[in-house]
Amino acid sequence: MAWCDECDRLVEDDQLDERGACPTCGTVLTEAPPRHIPWTFKAMLVAFVIYLGYRGYQGIDWLIHHA
Repeated sequence: MAWCDECDRLVEDDQLDERGACPTCGTVLTEAPPRHIPWTFKAMLVAFVIYLGYRGYQGIDWLIHHA
């Protein structure tokens, strides 16, 4: 779906003409560029995976010594 700033509404892909223009006002619509994931989120995700791996190791170690 594309957004038309002139009409202030979403336009379905099947409603666009062959040029990719809005059927109401004729403005050529383009898709918005994809958003990038911030590096801070990626760093947090890596830290979380490392933490869970460490906690898993602690749990297995505890089981070995207490079983």
